[in-house]
Amino acid sequence: MPRFEDSAVSNAQVEEVWKLLYDPARFPEWWAGIETVEPEPGDEGHAARFTYYPSGYPDYPMPQLLETSRDNRRVVVSCLVSDLHFRWLLEPLASGDTRIRVEVDIPPEEAHRLATQKTVIRQSLAQLAALAAEAASDSGA
Repeated sequence: MPRFEDSAVSNAQVEEVWKLLYDPARFPEWWAGIETVEPEPGDEGHAARFTYYPSGYPDYPMPQLLETSRDNRRVVVSCLVSDLHFRWLLEPLASGDTRIRVEVDIPPEEAHRLATQKTVIRQSLAQLAALAAEAASDSGA
C-alpha cells in the first residue's frame, strides 16, 4: 500500500489549527480540491459522515468518514469511495507554534494517484498552516 507523510508548522497554537481541522464544513477553506461539503447528521461520540464535492465536479459526491480525537489532537478522514485515509496530527511546539503532520494511505488500486495526492496535501498543509496563523493573528492570540 503506497503511503506518505508530510508536515508543516503554523504560527498558531494548537487550538486555532484544531478549529479548522476537526470541522469538515471548514475543509473547503484550506483543503485543496474540495469545493463544497455537506455534513450528515450523526450520533455524538460516533464517527461522523460527510460528503464533499471536488472542485470542478459538482455532480461527483465523495462520501467520507470523519473520526476526531481532541485529546490525541488527531483527525482521520477516510474516503468511502477510493479508500484513501488521511491521519492529521497536531503537535504543540515549545515556541507556541503547531506542527501539523499528515499520514496518507493509498490502496494499491489507487496507486496512480500518489503524485497528485502528494501535491494536494502539500498545498493543503500550507493553506491550513497559513489560515490558522491568520486566525490567531486576528484574534490576538
